[in-house]
Amino acid sequence: VQVPFIWALGPTAVAAGIPFWLAAAAVAPLTYFIGRDAGMPTWQAGAAGLLVAMPAAVSPYLGQPDNFGLFMLLGALALWLCARGLRGDRRAFALGGVVVGLAFLSRNDGVLLGLPFAVVFLRDLVRRPRLSRIGWWPAIICAAGFLIVASPWLLRQLDVFGAISPSSIGGRILFITEYRELYSVTSETTVDSLLAQGLPNLVGSRLGGLGSALLIFAVMPLMVVMVPFMLMGIWTERRSPDFLPWYIYAVALVAFTVLVSAVHVPFGTFIHSAVALVPHAYLLALLGLASAVQWIAARRSSWDAPRATRNISFLLVGVLMLVSVAASLSTIEAWRFERDSRVDVLAMLETEAAPDDVVMSPDAGAYRYHGDWSGIVTPDDPLPTVEEALRLYGVRWLALEGDHITRGLLPLLTQEVRPDWLSAPLVVVPPLPEDEPVEEDGDDAGAPLPRAVLFAVCLELADERCR
Repeated sequence: VQVPFIWALGPTAVAAGIPFWLAAAAVAPLTYFIGRDAGMPTWQAGAAGLLVAMPAAVSPYLGQPDNFGLFMLLGALALWLCARGLRGDRRAFALGGVVVGLAFLSRNDGVLLGLPFAVVFLRDLVRRPRLSRIGWWPAIICAAGFLIVASPWLLRQLDVFGAISPSSIGGRILFITEYRELYSVTSETTVDSLLAQGLPNLVGSRLGGLGSALLIFAVMPLMVVMVPFMLMGIWTERRSPDFLPWYIYAVALVAFTVLVSAVHVPFGTFIHSAVALVPHAYLLALLGLASAVQWIAARRSSWDAPRATRNISFLLVGVLMLVSVAASLSTIEAWRFERDSRVDVLAMLETEAAPDDVVMSPDAGAYRYHGDWSGIVTPDDPLPTVEEALRLYGVRWLALEGDHITRGLLPLLTQEVRPDWLSAPLVVVPPLPEDEPVEEDGDDAGAPLPRAVLFAVCLELADERCR
């Protein structure tokens, strides 16, 4: 996705971001066409397109070189092609396999977008009378398209890692009981450890993931106010073939979230996939709003239902656009605050570190981006394991941050413990006055943690930085 732009413009942040900006921007006209295809009037489909152009609290993430915009585009397109196939467009159904394959390359759980195609085809086969609208050949071409797109990547995974999903090997994705175990080397992550937490905790974590997923979707793209309208739209369009694939994918994604990735939901996993639901959700919300206005107008003779529907719809669009701007500014400010907390640490590394030095930090990607430092992430494990990781990767510097500290490294950040392989703090970024005190294990709240601290790591006795 990025390579053609980097070839043309060079390896810059702008070149890396442009394809994702274009993908996110393309979702707005796509939403318009989906709405028109579903029989919505031009103004209503256009209103949904405007909503998707600035989807509330999701907006700031669409500008990132990440898969938010890409998956939103591919997911909505796949669901639209499936709906068209359900109505008899065999070419759209056949093309859907390629789009699902691309969505799978964007996110592993993008394969769930293939489920609506399978359900729609099976429904077509068992329908009576047997007047098939799809047929075998479009279904075969659809499946072949997916395999043609996805197979090279799957074969590469098998060749390099010996598994089509290497991130799932060892259970660190599937069987963790709390999110911190994702970054732990020593935590047991097996089926047995998952079941050992007991049925109440297991069920509670699944229900917690479900609740978090529903809350995130209700708040981030729908801003709560659109939820009742969307639910009303789901009810009024419950038999519509235009939205059946969306219903299937929504149920499949929520089921997958509850059963497989419930622990990950509060940390961004769900919304990465749920963005594919946003365009149809806005369309349904506007349809539900129209139904609500018609219901009220039938009981209030002074209401002009068509005019009221348009006015309230565009008022809602305006409110959500303002919310989108506010959410984007707030998120950018949070990113700026985090970046600023690393400025002094990065300046010290620039002065004291060699270009090929390795840095252990909570966010190795950020240190790579801002200072071009090679690095590894701080493991959420006891100090002996941390030391083993330092030695294994030849780490020369340790950067800790108060907002992203692990339990094993907390004593280093607060300077309660100093191993012989660690220097005194070279940089300490103090907390701000408004920072909250830290409460550890139910004890009284102590002083706020430093925003960032930099240490030298001395793995050889001759290294004088730790003396």
